[in-house]
Amino acid sequence: MKTKAIQIGNRVIGGGNPILIQSMTNTKTEDVVATVGQIRQLTDAGCDIIRCACPTMEAAKALAEIKKQISIPLVADIHFDYQLAIAAMENGADKIRINPGNIGSKERVKAVVDVAKERNIPIRVGVNSGSLEKDLLEKYHGVTAEAIVESALGQVAIIEDLGYDNLVISIKSSDVMMCVKAHELIAQKTSYPLHVGITEAGTVTRGNIKSAIGLGLILSQGIGDTIRVSLTGDPIEEIKSAKMILRTLGLRRDGIEVVSCPTCGRTQIDLIGLANRVENLVENYPYHIKVAVMGCVVNGPGEARSADLGVAGGIGEGLILKHGEIYKKVPEAELLDSLKYELDHWEETND
Repeated sequence: MKTKAIQIGNRVIGGGNPILIQSMTNTKTEDVVATVGQIRQLTDAGCDIIRCACPTMEAAKALAEIKKQISIPLVADIHFDYQLAIAAMENGADKIRINPGNIGSKERVKAVVDVAKERNIPIRVGVNSGSLEKDLLEKYHGVTAEAIVESALGQVAIIEDLGYDNLVISIKSSDVMMCVKAHELIAQKTSYPLHVGITEAGTVTRGNIKSAIGLGLILSQGIGDTIRVSLTGDPIEEIKSAKMILRTLGLRRDGIEVVSCPTCGRTQIDLIGLANRVENLVENYPYHIKVAVMGCVVNGPGEARSADLGVAGGIGEGLILKHGEIYKKVPEAELLDSLKYELDHWEETND
């Protein structure tokens, strides 16, 4: 669903532009060195937009130095204090994330909007299922998708009434199906870009499953302009998962897809270890190809036929496959190095 195009720093979201991946730093924003270091790591991993918490004035002011040292748009995450929102924008934030309902009086919200309007800085209006207004909880007899949507649109209306519409909307819930329904409802009611995610999804394993299901259902309907996979873990894992979700849905074509077979009694090599090492290896290559990791030579060559490059294990040895054909046989200990060699020379041999 085509939404309004919004400029965030050097990137554009909405308006049919590619879906961008976001994450959030977990460093103390006041610690410029640590924060810049993490942002650079996330950028290298494929993060397109980064958000930093600004709970103190020192953090808001630190954005000025952070901005000088990074290459992706920076979003300031603000709660409660309108002065922090203003300071963040004055110190270079490309976008601010607020919930007008917890900023305070209309005058304080207006003060924030006036600065955003003056600098043409987008405002992301964020509403979580855990922060709904009491009147909506009473109206809908608890937290529902309808309540989340009404809350978000109500917060948006506050800013629109102040004459500003450079907005992005984020509605999140840890309840996957409620989150899906809320996005289906709000997509019919607004043309603002939507930032999509399953909030508080959990640890890497549980959070990945919940996020993949929720984001898959939402994005497959053409809903969503930016995404974050919220995990209790290293933010780098969020980027890996987001890229995989987008690639699986056909919404992003960068990077290598790895397919690997389950283990079975025929497996004669350390397939689990090899598959994990291959996944780590291919992250450094930009090619849009498929790499297969197969555990035996019985079905391996056949199953890897649709892959561009692959390995199939044997007894202490394995096959290197290229374009579905057996290319050469190497000792098990050399499988990974042989695969790396082929990737390092991929452009030379596959022009």
